[in-house]
Amino acid sequence: MTKRVFKFCFALLAGALFAGCTEPQAQEVPQTKELIVIESQNLKCNDSVLVFTPVQYAANNTQTLPTLFLLHGWSGCYKDWSNKHDIQEISNRTGFRIICPDGFYNGWYLNNTDTTKMQWRAFFDQELFPQMKQKYNMVPDSTFITGLSMGGHGAVNLFLDHPENFRAAGSMSGVLDLNLTSLRDTELAKVIGEKKERIAQESAVTRVAEKAEQLKAMNKPIITTCGYNDVYVKCTDVFSAKCRELDVPHIKILSPGKHSWPYWGFALEQHLWHFQKILNGDNLGY
Repeated sequence: MTKRVFKFCFALLAGALFAGCTEPQAQEVPQTKELIVIESQNLKCNDSVLVFTPVQYAANNTQTLPTLFLLHGWSGCYKDWSNKHDIQEISNRTGFRIICPDGFYNGWYLNNTDTTKMQWRAFFDQELFPQMKQKYNMVPDSTFITGLSMGGHGAVNLFLDHPENFRAAGSMSGVLDLNLTSLRDTELAKVIGEKKERIAQESAVTRVAEKAEQLKAMNKPIITTCGYNDVYVKCTDVFSAKCRELDVPHIKILSPGKHSWPYWGFALEQHLWHFQKILNGDNLGY
């Protein structure tokens, strides 16, 4: 009897040892990043869009979730944000679906004055936004938009086009007054020309006045953040002053930082924190 017990115990121990030495089975991680290519009539070319869905919703990635359109800056592309920061991890942690379209090297998220060239605002309104809304069951109360630099201006401008499509908008180091960018007479001029009147007309700091009453009535806030040492901090100051003058719901945050990826990674977390507060109906101090 003792021998049988010994043999049985030895067999269990051996099994446990061999089990510990075997190669562990690799666990398959759900792929929640999608690359969507949109053939666009308005752009006269294709647009590549990266979509990051929280991993916990991978099995049902058409479920309605808080959604953030995240725009890149000048000279960048749709991969900029995910190349510099772990957007999938941020999506998983915050529960936001994050959509990163291509605004192209010098697109400015505007319609080119030459109608044979890129019409980015028309692309967003007529193609990108409707397709994302249909595919991911987006609803305005949980849809947000923000971006950096050129994309900061683009995000606010697209929000001002159709505030009814969004809950709130943001800008990080945004070129919110196009007359204040050093690219005005060179790269920007290739898109909307050199006339100061046209540049002012296209600027978010001018356009916010057109939507002021609607934004107040709908209580749709704009979050603007910038580093003290950023070349475009004046744009944020000027835009903020205009919002205060018009009594437009608006939060401005200045902190140490430059026109750089370390700052934008920090600023993105600030924006998502505020957007989550807005979603929850939490106190924002006003």
